[in-house]
Amino acid sequence: MSKATMATVWLDGCSGCHMSFLDIDERLITVAELAELVYSPLVDNKVFPEMVDVTLVEGAVSNEDDYEKIKKVRAHTKILVSLGDCAVTANVPGMRNPFKPEALLNRAYLENADANQHIPVQVIPPLRKMSVPVHQIVKVDVFVPGCPPSADTIFYVVTELLAGRMPDLTGKTRFGA
Repeated sequence: MSKATMATVWLDGCSGCHMSFLDIDERLITVAELAELVYSPLVDNKVFPEMVDVTLVEGAVSNEDDYEKIKKVRAHTKILVSLGDCAVTANVPGMRNPFKPEALLNRAYLENADANQHIPVQVIPPLRKMSVPVHQIVKVDVFVPGCPPSADTIFYVVTELLAGRMPDLTGKTRFGA
């Protein structure tokens, strides 16, 4: 029997959830024994695979690239996990929602720039009207709040899912912790 496959995706967030995943430390060996990491900002693969058993998604959906990526990830993932408060609620990325994207870009690239004042159009993907949690765009199977979730919580969730069980997060994590 072949190993399960696993992926991690980073949308609009700070990478704190990925750092917490790495804080699993030596338990990463256990995860590696259970699953092959086939896509992640932590590995070199640039194309999302045809099908992945478990995908952890960090961050909110804030721009057109995030939107296209999460649609593709959902279509090619059996179990999708919203990892952390940004993925679950839009958290910090959602703080921009009272402002129009044009106002944000003007503030960042024109008003606050001393030199080379221009709004990039090739490197920065177009912002969506609002930054939203993952489940507002695609179906999410497991929600793991926390900013970021602890390494222990992430290890528990991953090992439960890879064992074919849905994790019971009662008492294991909370928003902002």
